[in-house]
Amino acid sequence: MTIGRQRIPSPLERRRRNRQEMETAILAAAREVMREEGVAALNLSEVARRVGVKTPSLYGYFASRMELYDALFRTGLRTYAELIGPVAARTPSWEQMEAAMNVYMNFAHDSPELFSLVFERQVPGFVPSNRSMRESEALLQEGFGAIQRMIDAELIVTRLPVEHVFDLFNAMMHGLASAQVANTPQHRAGEGRFGQLISEAVAIFRAAWTPQEDPAGGLDNEDVRP
Repeated sequence: MTIGRQRIPSPLERRRRNRQEMETAILAAAREVMREEGVAALNLSEVARRVGVKTPSLYGYFASRMELYDALFRTGLRTYAELIGPVAARTPSWEQMEAAMNVYMNFAHDSPELFSLVFERQVPGFVPSNRSMRESEALLQEGFGAIQRMIDAELIVTRLPVEHVFDLFNAMMHGLASAQVANTPQHRAGEGRFGQLISEAVAIFRAAWTPQEDPAGGLDNEDVRP
């Protein structure tokens, strides 16, 4: 139906919109509770109170506490993917790798509850659904792809398979971000006890994986010798 040039939503469209608005409100309230009480301490009664409904009404939107966690898990994946996407699209460089570490740490700073849910196992019994794991795997493959492009550009020269290079880089990135959140959560990347170490961490990888010229010409890098 239209009035002039304005289209009037159908009853079905209005119901869908209202449902989406309620789901969004529930997710926002759940994130508040997790941030205040801890990721594993998500309480549906408190979430219901904050959105102004009775607890049983929540089950019309999320069938269980674990289903709500699963929706929050996807929210975290998508939030991080939006942040890292522009960095992943850059031309391969060590500056790109440093930018990726900055994004990861800032995600931990800005959304600690989602960071903990997505990248740390803090909820006993929670197993992401197949749908969520497909999205997680897609994000992981993008990470592998970024490392592979560094290898293809010969910015990284090593006998290690791409998965191991990614794991080493990811372990350093996660370790710094997790330590920052635990010790100086008020600081973002580039600041605080661990945030200021990002550039030094990248320099360590660069020194280890960048081939050097020997005096006779050619590569002098232990990783690439036969």
